[in-house]
Amino acid sequence: MIIVTLLLLSSSLVAVTLSQSCNIRDTDEGTVCVCNAKYCDSVPSLDVSTGKYQVYSTSKTKLGFESTSGDLTEDGTEIEGASAITLNSTTKYQTIIGFGGAFTDSTGINIKSLPEDVQSKLMESYFGKSGVEYSLCRVPIGGTDFSTRGYSYDDVENDTALEHFALQEDDFDYKIPFIQQANELRGAPIQLFASAWTAPPWMKTNNDWAGTGFLKEEFYQLWADYILKFFEEYAKQNVTFWGMTTQNEPIDGFVPNVILKINDMGWSPSQMNKWIGENLGPTIRNSKYKDLKIMIHDDSRITLPLLLPIINNETTMKYADGAAVHWYTDFLIPSIALDLLKSDKEGWFFISSEACAGSLKVLGFEEPVEKGSWRRAASYIDDIVDNLEQGAGGWVDWNMVLDETGGPTYINNTVDSPILVNATSKEFYKQPMFYALGHFSKFVIPGSVRIEASVGEDLEDVRVVAFERPDNVTAVVIYNSGSDEINLQLRDSGSQSATIKIKAMSINTVLFYEK
Repeated sequence: MIIVTLLLLSSSLVAVTLSQSCNIRDTDEGTVCVCNAKYCDSVPSLDVSTGKYQVYSTSKTKLGFESTSGDLTEDGTEIEGASAITLNSTTKYQTIIGFGGAFTDSTGINIKSLPEDVQSKLMESYFGKSGVEYSLCRVPIGGTDFSTRGYSYDDVENDTALEHFALQEDDFDYKIPFIQQANELRGAPIQLFASAWTAPPWMKTNNDWAGTGFLKEEFYQLWADYILKFFEEYAKQNVTFWGMTTQNEPIDGFVPNVILKINDMGWSPSQMNKWIGENLGPTIRNSKYKDLKIMIHDDSRITLPLLLPIINNETTMKYADGAAVHWYTDFLIPSIALDLLKSDKEGWFFISSEACAGSLKVLGFEEPVEKGSWRRAASYIDDIVDNLEQGAGGWVDWNMVLDETGGPTYINNTVDSPILVNATSKEFYKQPMFYALGHFSKFVIPGSVRIEASVGEDLEDVRVVAFERPDNVTAVVIYNSGSDEINLQLRDSGSQSATIKIKAMSINTVLFYEK
């Protein structure tokens, strides 16, 4: 067992790691970091060696990644007034797949609206070594509500041979170039997964992009072939995929479009079982893309009861590798409900596949964009920790980049995003949400394994998740939601010890080698 407790080290043992810091701008809701052609903040390099630790901190009062480091001592004596965080490295949980966001049309439109040198800084911020290094990202199959129009890859009615199937200008202008840049910045392909919002309207019962509509049964195999063609066409552009979900939010297809105008297609559990078992599963597994991870559900917690007939279907589970869940009703449904996503199948996993702040504006509860909001960063942190504690292998945001109104979206479904673009001023703004998610995407690298972590009873406002990384570094993410600074003490295996101070309303990542 490792006992980790964290408190302030003497100044002689602490060094500050220099890098480009946040260019702060105050807003009505908080603060943002401003990036332009001349300047953009970066993440200080990790420089931890045996006997040392490094801390990265982001707080409501100081955005960016502030880094300090210091020496671990050999004195395991408890420090008076310090609160304890305890790790047990012998108890291991899930392996991390990654963290990231979605390559929507709106994301690409907003990046492209900036000068090329500013675009480069934005892409570096998300995918580069000096950025937060997103590793798991989502790609829509065709259009979504965050496109400028409704479109599919075959809008020629009754083209049952898919002779007219073709990627669109939207793919070549707004998705593929930025995916390629992201892969180049990472030096390796990002783990991409694809999701469809709807089939072409002519394949559906309502002949529309949105509203109450389902895939016509005579087109079940054609729809599987259509999806396979998507992977084939993207492969021609040097873009390969790690996985796919079976349908974005199938519950939406039961809702009339006078209520919900998001591109959708409904599936009942029995319909989904039939399509996966007889069409999608065999089509994918008998193709050159047979190793694609197929994820079921891809909807919110409130619809998890509809998953049970699917996850308990033997034929479906022959082809399914994991599940995906959205965050939109998390305030109604406790995280324990995520137990329904679990299975005894070997290699089974689940991820959180979509989240965004501002979505409750459709009910009149909030504004789509709250520029600089720390509250929205806190909601990201809590949801990520909730999912990780329940066994999630990753967490994926929705639009990576939007404009200051929360668009574009052709159905006026504006929401918030970690990065906002001001094309007129040729600059972009990193919101607190960017740094909240960045603490996980940057430091909890793919292949990390979550280990047991607990906090002292006096730390009511503190949440902790800890991981052993594949490079043998331990990463401990500490979130203090309280209004007071907290002294914590670190003891590693009862011999090494160190101290840090956790700021009020802050997220912090501590990294060190276990002795």
